[in-house]
Amino acid sequence: MRLMADEEQQAEAPSGPSAEDEKRAARARRRAALGGARRTLRDGFSSTLRDRLAELTRTAGDVHDLDERADIYGDGVVEALEQRVAGLLGFPAAAFFPTGTMAQQAALRCWAGRTGNSTVALHPLAHPEMHEEDALTVLTGLRTVHPTTEPRHFTADEVRGLGEPFGTLMLELPLRDAGFLLPSWDELTALVDAARERDAAVHFDGARLWESATHFGRPLTEVAGLADSVYVSFYKSLRGLSGAALAGPTDLIAEARSWRHRYGGNLFQQFPTALSALAGLDRVLPELPSYVAHARVVATAIGEAFAASPGVPWFRVHPDPPHTQEFQVWLPFDADVLTEAAVSQAEETGVALFGIWNRAGAAPGLSMTEVSLGAPALEWTHEDVHAAATDFASRLPRA
Repeated sequence: MRLMADEEQQAEAPSGPSAEDEKRAARARRRAALGGARRTLRDGFSSTLRDRLAELTRTAGDVHDLDERADIYGDGVVEALEQRVAGLLGFPAAAFFPTGTMAQQAALRCWAGRTGNSTVALHPLAHPEMHEEDALTVLTGLRTVHPTTEPRHFTADEVRGLGEPFGTLMLELPLRDAGFLLPSWDELTALVDAARERDAAVHFDGARLWESATHFGRPLTEVAGLADSVYVSFYKSLRGLSGAALAGPTDLIAEARSWRHRYGGNLFQQFPTALSALAGLDRVLPELPSYVAHARVVATAIGEAFAASPGVPWFRVHPDPPHTQEFQVWLPFDADVLTEAAVSQAEETGVALFGIWNRAGAAPGLSMTEVSLGAPALEWTHEDVHAAATDFASRLPRA
């Protein structure tokens, strides 16, 4: 009887917070600190519903006639957005998609049908390989080959040297998981030429193509015009609510619309997303070159601050200088330690220089974070960044 009573008391005793509760509390703390900082480098994605709705209401009337009937299955404002994108990229047609994953699957399977080859040559760090749970193969039936496994863009010679035929060459511009890397203009044109020599179609994963034109020193139409089709995103750089577009030849886009329907992407109404995308094209797109230029100022200041900080034994800013307004910073500390330093800095000073850090590959004690600039970054001087980076370094444990 005594044993049963003890067991009942143990069952009734409070067990304390679970590991999952602690994780949720840590996430909430990070969001509150980083999202509530008075100074950040990027427009926050942690805005409240009220903030996003107010922003959409404030900008929508400037980009489209709000007395027009709401869209139904892709007409109206969605059609206007498609025409705008086609013109910006220099293609005869474009189709809106709810996600870039869906847009690229449609494009690549369309090219497979036209070339008669279901093999796609792409980088192993490209988005379909890293972030789509093998959707390209599982849902679309395509297979992939890799001209290189190095964390850089492959070369024209590597494309020519692939030991088997492929129907499409896909280039992610910039290659995000390798550090937002872009090839030079000559390297890019050589890659396209090499694909043509192999009788392959060329598709650009241009989720961040909008800001890449600055690096190439060419207009968007000239950059996009190298490819047979291009996908672009509306929410990554342009601050839209979501969505993407696929641009290309009229017949390819017509077939892609059919695949969009089959994939369940032909939504009844999409006017909030379309309006936010048009606002991004009007308001953010013209500013992107200034963000790219300022990324060099920010990267230089971070590097100088870390080089002068005794608590930083080693660091890397990659690429140096940045190719777009986004780049990586690497440090030889555990990700939890670096994230805590970023959170505590935001809590105590109101300054959020860095966000979440992640373990870098298989190397223990090596971590990386992505630095992404938006409109708020333009208010940071070299001295501001240097001071924030110095303060961040002072929060790291000494060896």
